[in-house]
Amino acid sequence: MYGAERAAPRPPRKVTMLQRTPGPMGRSLGKTTGWVHRMELKRAGVAQIPGARYERIDDEGPHVRVDGQARTIAADTIVLCAGQVERNALAAAVKPAGVPVHVIGGAKRAVELDAQRAIDEGVRLGARL
Repeated sequence: MYGAERAAPRPPRKVTMLQRTPGPMGRSLGKTTGWVHRMELKRAGVAQIPGARYERIDDEGPHVRVDGQARTIAADTIVLCAGQVERNALAAAVKPAGVPVHVIGGAKRAVELDAQRAIDEGVRLGARL
């Protein structure tokens, strides 16, 4: 059917994206880029939670506060995208406990501020996990 939207295949996992900044995710991207990414995330069923204040991560998952309310996001896999400065201390601290760790984006190589490279690495890693 011409013009009909195709249903995107559902991912095998429930995916939730959190960001510290309040407001729509990707709003600082270019107009074309932003709406395309938001549409794809919506089609894939990705939950988006802006305005999250991260408190801790434990066996239950990340504990956050959103609009003053405490929430725990059930998770068996967590991908942190936390800045554009090489910081490997967390990875080094959890590796001895046998926790699998993957360092990507600016935390791996902050030579240039390259969000597109970091997003690509995150998507590829997520697909492998």
